[in-house]
Amino acid sequence: MSRGLLSLVAAVVALGALVAVGLGTLVTSDSGPVRSSLAQAAAEQFLGSYVDPDGRVVRRDQGGDTVSEGQAYAMLLATAAGQEEVFASVWGWTQDNLRRPDGLLSWQWRDGEVVDAESAADADLDAARALVLAGERFGREEWSRDGLRLGRDVLEHETVLTGAGRVLTAGTWVRDAPYEVNPSYASPAASAVLAKASGDPRWAELQAGNHQVNQALVKDGQLPPDWARVQRDGSIEVTGGPGGEPARFGYDAARVSLRYAESCDPQHRELAAQLTDELSSTTPARAVYDLAGSPQTTDTHPLADASKAAALAAAGEHTAAMQALDDADATLQATPTYYGAAWAALGRVMLTDDVLGGCPPLEQAA
Repeated sequence: MSRGLLSLVAAVVALGALVAVGLGTLVTSDSGPVRSSLAQAAAEQFLGSYVDPDGRVVRRDQGGDTVSEGQAYAMLLATAAGQEEVFASVWGWTQDNLRRPDGLLSWQWRDGEVVDAESAADADLDAARALVLAGERFGREEWSRDGLRLGRDVLEHETVLTGAGRVLTAGTWVRDAPYEVNPSYASPAASAVLAKASGDPRWAELQAGNHQVNQALVKDGQLPPDWARVQRDGSIEVTGGPGGEPARFGYDAARVSLRYAESCDPQHRELAAQLTDELSSTTPARAVYDLAGSPQTTDTHPLADASKAAALAAAGEHTAAMQALDDADATLQATPTYYGAAWAALGRVMLTDDVLGGCPPLEQAA
């Protein structure tokens, strides 16, 4: 039986049993700190289900393509789960197939070749974070060096100085003002990891600028949008998506509360907590809301549950947050998807364990 199939079987059995009894028992891993067995099982489920033996992460429910985001998710989860061999294969495939001349990652690969060479800044930032952390965890200095180099390339090619401060753009395809930004690409924990490892003051600038933009977007009880624009003078405009979608809180923006809830900065956690009322307005959580918090679909999704859990956790409502994480697992079991599996796992890891360099608000509750 293949490594991937063995991992999948083990993870599904473990995850199903844990969800059934509703317990977050703690286990000790020889390769890392004590963590929730639910988080370990969720990470292994994603890695076993979507990572091919050569290290390619396959979006099996989305035509079988590969995107840089998925490679970065697998690198984060392999680091969290202590899977050094999996990490090595994923990063190796990524370098061989997605690496651009400027050091960043091409966004999309299909049928043996890159079909969209533009970058996606969230993937580059997540991958840089994963490399630095994996280098530290597995004693692989070359990975740490790769992470610092990739982080430097993010700063050079995917950030701009505006009146709001240094801001992460959506990717290298954003070349002129107004700058397209995706609020959920900002990752305070990733910036902090890279700042500590590199000593580069631009990471602190990026944290401050991104926070100023996202704080402006959630003022007056609004949910953050999937997409926005920042002018050179720092003024901010809510927009619809690149594909013509209306302004909404959807499959992108739902990541904002997760990325901010895991931050060690109380101001960032407060931003996540501000979303609690809107994201708790329906049970189960819905996949898409308008910016005032009204559901725009009856669809459910593990990311929606994890996003709700993050807001609740940031607000100190730990019991309700743990239930929302369990809801994410149940939603995933009912409808397994690549993106759902990624965020059911990442959500639980980010919120319950410090293995990814954050300050998990549910660490004691897991």
